Amino acid sequence: MSNSADFPGTGSTGSAPGRRRSRFRPVRVLTAGVFALAGLIFFTSFDTAKGTNIRTDASLLKLSDLIQERSHKNGQVDESNAALRDQVESLAEADDGSTRAEDEKLTRLEDAAGTRKVKGRAVTVTLNDAPPNATAKLPGYPEPQPDYLVIHQQDLQAVVNALWQGGAEGIKVMDQRLISTSAVRCVGNTLILQGRVYSPPYKIQAVGDPEKLQQALADSKAIQNYMVYVNVYGLGWKVTEDGTVTLPGYSGTVDLHYAKPVE
Repeated sequence: MSNSADFPGTGSTGSAPGRRRSRFRPVRVLTAGVFALAGLIFFTSFDTAKGTNIRTDASLLKLSDLIQERSHKNGQVDESNAALRDQVESLAEADDGSTRAEDEKLTRLEDAAGTRKVKGRAVTVTLNDAPPNATAKLPGYPEPQPDYLVIHQQDLQAVVNALWQGGAEGIKVMDQRLISTSAVRCVGNTLILQGRVYSPPYKIQAVGDPEKLQQALADSKAIQNYMVYVNVYGLGWKVTEDGTVTLPGYSGTVDLHYAKPVE
């Protein structure tokens, strides 16, 4: 077949002089597109870098430092709030004009809210990540993925829920008392609790009947699943009885924060 295009009225395959046109070549268009895209990428990289090395983790380090700074400040604010609350309670107890029945009712409400100290026998559960070079200890199990070797949010929640189920009178995670609005959340392998950031090992302490608390831990299906990873991959798990301890009262804000529509 001829490489030239046919034109009406010029014969079967003849080409009209002066009207020859070049054949469309997709490869040329594709090549031009690749060079154009490469130029755009180079320009974007230059504009983003502003003369700096964009492959460094400096921005991530700055974010990490900011998170740690905010966590430290939140801790200081909590301590300040606790001290002020103690002063207010002392002044209120000195001369509040309430009856004994009203004081007892207020005490019960504060106990239920978790804002008062609670004293009693306690159990502590410690969770920790597995060694980074861990391998499957038992036959029939696959070699671990990175996800298998770290503590997850559901692991912490399983322990907290089991301790409540076992009749805990109060629970402290790390150095903070839990209340009804506390949210145990993990981002990566760090715990974010009430505005503060923690890294493993994680310690959860509960005041209550030690036997009932430990039985509730053993009966939890979620913890039974976690124990498989403890036995196979070496995730950390430790339960200890602490004798008589005093858990601090919750000292943070009790205001609920929620999204609001933009006006």
